[in-house]
Amino acid sequence: MLRRTTILLCLALASPAITAQSVYDDFEGNGNIVTWFGDDCVLNTSFGNPYNQGSNTSATVLEYHDQGGQYANVRFDVASNFIFSSGHTFTVDVYVPSAGLTGSQPNQLSLKLQDGTLGQPWTTQSEIIKPIVLDQWQTLTFDWVNDNWVNLDPGSAAPSTRTDFNRVLFQFNGENNNDIVLAYIDNVSYDGILDTAGNQPPVLYDQLVWADEFDTPGMIDTSKWFHQTLLPNGSSWYNGELQHYTDRTDNSYVDQGNLHIVAKSESFTDQGVNKQYTSARLNSKFAFTYGRIEVRAKLPTGAGTWPAIWTLGKNIDEPGAYWTDDYGTTPWPACGEMDVMEHWGVNQDHISSAVHTPSSFGGTVNTGGLNLPGVSNNFNVYALDWYPDRLDFSVNGFIFYTYEPTVYDMTTWPFIAEQYILLNVAINPDITSAFVESDMVIDYVRVYQSSAVGLEESKPESEVKVYPNPHINDFVIEVEQGTSGREAHIYSSTGILIQSLRLDAGLNHISTEGWARGIYFLHAPEIKSDPIRLVKM
Repeated sequence: MLRRTTILLCLALASPAITAQSVYDDFEGNGNIVTWFGDDCVLNTSFGNPYNQGSNTSATVLEYHDQGGQYANVRFDVASNFIFSSGHTFTVDVYVPSAGLTGSQPNQLSLKLQDGTLGQPWTTQSEIIKPIVLDQWQTLTFDWVNDNWVNLDPGSAAPSTRTDFNRVLFQFNGENNNDIVLAYIDNVSYDGILDTAGNQPPVLYDQLVWADEFDTPGMIDTSKWFHQTLLPNGSSWYNGELQHYTDRTDNSYVDQGNLHIVAKSESFTDQGVNKQYTSARLNSKFAFTYGRIEVRAKLPTGAGTWPAIWTLGKNIDEPGAYWTDDYGTTPWPACGEMDVMEHWGVNQDHISSAVHTPSSFGGTVNTGGLNLPGVSNNFNVYALDWYPDRLDFSVNGFIFYTYEPTVYDMTTWPFIAEQYILLNVAINPDITSAFVESDMVIDYVRVYQSSAVGLEESKPESEVKVYPNPHINDFVIEVEQGTSGREAHIYSSTGILIQSLRLDAGLNHISTEGWARGIYFLHAPEIKSDPIRLVKM
């Protein structure tokens, strides 16, 4: 049976708009700073506010406790450089208890701006130092136009004129000493914006086409989700997983606007096999080609837990999968797999994304990760933007991994057909004996596609045929007899017009020598042909 897949083409030919992003973190799940990291310190980005008083009554703060290192600090990176023409002031609330100090260093907070892409990022840094008062919340501002600043390199330009800063570093009570500081940080903000044109996803996928907001308590919505419970290997799951997946509300349910997928330690027998752990694995009853997946989630905790938000090709022949009976023609990894988010409990503050294709023999080769403190305490938005020629993986709007192969064929890019969404929490062999249960909590799952017209791939009955496809330097457009002199256009995957031409009946030979490798679209509206996806190798 011929299957149709949907291709989305944005036909706007204007230059892409500049996008912008603010920078802030209130440590209560509302900020967009996701790259907190500490040197020689203990760092907790979701610590209960121990001094809920005065000017700061927020519930959670960042706890910083240095370990006596000479250069102890806490810092974060941003996706694109700061442009101080849009704003030049950083603000932060701090509380330093006198009981948490040793030594006699001056009580102060340094804010340093650095280029985090350098091997030695401090070499070009700029610094502002502000005094602090102990035992009270206070708001400090660092104004890179009006405050006194110091460049480590005297030859560097004034910081307000520079555009190479992308790291913000906080350092209490100076450096080159081994004294200890306990401090609390809250409400970090920057009054400007980042020019993120090179990092943020272009606004192509702007129309919500499918979602589950989990508003109805009780069982999952079976019109949207399928419980995958069949053991595919006869007695076990892949990857040495230890759990049974069940369709019980013990393992998956909706409550107070959230989906809970619960991994539990319990003896459970199903399909004649006894296992000591249970969980749930959901398949979406919706499949699509190209678009944006967004999932707002809080992750389970504990060594041995393995939550995942991911996709598989609708054509996978996996036993027990929802789509297999009607569409299962292709083994894994030829069907393609896109891991929007994976988290291993043994690496608590790290999340990763990956792509599995035949080119990597299914192995985890094409992958990227990010340190993300508090993933089990805070909700984060995990997203995948799936374009015809690349995959952008992000968290809270920050792209941390892009898959964009140099060669496009079915071994590197099987992502030309529909995929469906999977949500699950697996149990790995390194599970600890103390584990009882933990859950992945999901606020929503949303899929967006372009508000432009959805375009279908060429079908055998269409009036235009293209071959070979993929091609190297030339291809043929075959038009049925009786149709001549009709207008056609070839666009890039981002909607840029590459070539306009007139098609005659019969064979039209098209040269693409000199074109970049990638995805293109042929659009011939005058002969009512669906736009056709072209792949240049």
